[in-house]
Formats: sequence, structure tokens, C-alpha cells
Amino acid sequence: MDGTKILTLGLGLEAPWILKEQHLDTAVSPHRLNLTVEAERGSLYPCPECGDACPAHDFADKTWRHLNFFQHHCYLHARVPRTKCPTHGIKRIEVPWARPGSDFTLLFEQAAMALVREMPVLAAARLIEITDKRLWRIVHHYVGCMLDQLDLSQVKAVGLDETAAKRGHRYVTVFLDMQRKSEPVVFAIPGRGKATVKAFSEFLAAHQGDPQAVQEVVCDMSPAFLKGVEEHLPKAEVTVDWFHIVQIFTRALDDVRKRERREQEPPKHLRWAVLRNADAGNLTANQIAALQELMADQSATADAWIIKEKLRWIQQAPTLRGARWRITRFLNFAREAIAGKGLLSPMNKALNTLERHTDRVIRRWLSGLTNARLEGMNSLFQAARSRARGYRNESTFITMIYLIGSPVGSMLDQAKST
Repeated sequence: MDGTKILTLGLGLEAPWILKEQHLDTAVSPHRLNLTVEAERGSLYPCPECGDACPAHDFADKTWRHLNFFQHHCYLHARVPRTKCPTHGIKRIEVPWARPGSDFTLLFEQAAMALVREMPVLAAARLIEITDKRLWRIVHHYVGCMLDQLDLSQVKAVGLDETAAKRGHRYVTVFLDMQRKSEPVVFAIPGRGKATVKAFSEFLAAHQGDPQAVQEVVCDMSPAFLKGVEEHLPKAEVTVDWFHIVQIFTRALDDVRKRERREQEPPKHLRWAVLRNADAGNLTANQIAALQELMADQSATADAWIIKEKLRWIQQAPTLRGARWRITRFLNFAREAIAGKGLLSPMNKALNTLERHTDRVIRRWLSGLTNARLEGMNSLFQAARSRARGYRNESTFITMIYLIGSPVGSMLDQAKST
């Protein structure tokens, strides 16, 4: 098999297109392999509007960057006709190896997208030797196309949470389809609060979904989120994720420790000793010693730590009814323990929060839903942000969120395989 046939097969050319000429230009750096593609003389071309075979009206010279040939840059050149259709007039045809308006072949763009999913865009751009701005245009195009194809008609349970986009309290709110086993991200938007839930409701309706069909929402206790769910997902019951309850009590415990530190010297290594899970078996010898010294002192921090640790007793409740009973017992025990102790006021706020959201907290025993997946996805988003040393704006960060965690990735893989 000669070189022309090999290159023709590699390009996937079909009639009426044939590889007319190949030339390796070594006078430029990097070296360029120029491939000239032509249509057979007298060929008919499909009208871009109706697909009818039509004669060519005129031609224009076009060039596309293709995948490298070994270490050499490869460019595809062709004279692209405009068809003269009796119905739709004169129209420029679409070539099978590139999308309209692009200066790159489809295979080049697919390879570029595969790299972007694994490394920062700037690094990928350097590897394939184009500017990062041109690569971002490719990425935004494909993400936008794939989002247009999303079918959200089966969305019944949603998880939502914010993730940091930039310094200075700049956030992006991410929405998950809790029933998807993989790539659950279906929507992301700058900001956080009620407006983001409204935007998701509109996005859902625009992609064959129904806001009235959403039955479960998993989120934190943000009043803005809760109000947004009440107004824009009216049939949904809210499950407050247990992670956020533990987080609130952990922060309250740290506040108590800081307050008490102003009055007396705490044991060394105490901070991480009280913030970590004591039953996980990951405490160091110094941290264990600090906890033992803390308990011997019977300080306010010790009382707060005991309260935080007893949350695990609630989490281990086997039934919804048992969870409600344990929360009631826990609240009574904790309030008795902090009565009259001013240093423990942060714990009192945490207890009030748990009591106010008890009905939403215990729904996890009914729905079986948690935000653990979103917290896991959040770590991937932040890792990508860290590798890229941040993004210029929320739009680029959201694009990466879709590439990492949404069905966009699967759609791209399917497109590449075809």
C-alpha cells in the first residue's frame, strides 16, 4: 500500500474527495506536511440545507490544522465549493473532516479535548502548539453543543452546593442528578443562593425536565437555598446533608477552643486532636495525649468536644424514628452540659440550628440521599483549579466543571469513537 492510500485511510476521505498531493516542507520550522484534497472533476455536492446533490457554483481555498504527522505539523488544504441549489440558492458546503467555521480538523479537536480533560488548558495548548485562547474556543464550543443535547426528563432528585471559584468569596453553585451513577453534574452557575435555584429550574425546563417532578433536594441549611427550593422546586422535600451538621458543630467546637485559649494555655497538638474523628484511628500519639490532658482538665473545650463526638450516636440510628428520638435526647443532654457556661455559647447556636432543621435532617433515613458525592466532586473541581493556578473568570471554571463531572465527557467519548 503506497503512502497516498495510507494517508487517505487515515484522513477518512470518502467520495467525491481524494488526496491529490502531499508535500513535506522542511524549509520552515517546525516542518510542515501539506496535504491537498480535491473533489473529482464534475462531482455533485449535497446542499447544506436539503441534502440534494447539486453542482458547484464556485470554490474557495481553505486550510485546516490536522494531527501531527510524527513530529511534523500537518495541514489539510482543499478548494471548498458553494453549491447552486434550485431551492436554497448558493450555499457553502460542509466538509466531512471539520466543523463549519473551524480552522482545525475534527480529529485534532477531539485529541485536544481529550488532553483538556486531563491537564490544564495552558499546558495542553503548549503540548499541541496552539494558543490557549484558540483552545478555549474549541472547549467552549463542544461544551455548549453537548449541553444543548442534555436530556433531563428523568431528573427526580437533586443535590446542590457551592464551590469556591476565586478568592474574595466568589462561588459557583453546582447541581447534581442524584440518580446518575456517574458524571452526575447537570448544571453549574456563578453565585450562590436563591437566584441559582431559579436558574436551575429554568435550565431544567429547557432540557425536557420538569421542576414540578423534582421530589428530593439535598443541600445545606442556607436560608437562600431553602427559600429557592420552596419557590422554584415546589414539590421537592429537602434533605439536609449530615455532613453539614457535623461541619457546624466542628466549627462551633473550634470557636470554643479559640475562646478558651485566650484565658488559659491549651495542651499542645490540641487543635487537630479535637477536629479529627477520634474513632477513625488516625490520631497521632501527641494528639491522643492532648485529648487525655483535655479530658482531665474538664474544660469548656472538653465539654464541646464530647458534644461533637456524640453526634456519631445520632448518625448510627437504624431508623428514622430512632434518629428523631436520639436527636431529642442529644439536644437535652447537650443543653444541660452547656447551661451557665458562657464559653460554650457557639455550641448553643449549633444546637439551635440542629433543632430548627430536625425534620430535614432525619429525611436522610427516608430518602437515603447525601451530598457525599458532591463533596467528592468538589475535591476534583478544586484540584483542577489548583493545577491551573486559578481561572480568569467563573465561566472557564464552569466549563471545566462540566468536562470533569457531567455527561459532556461521555458524549465527547462517543463522538470520538464514531
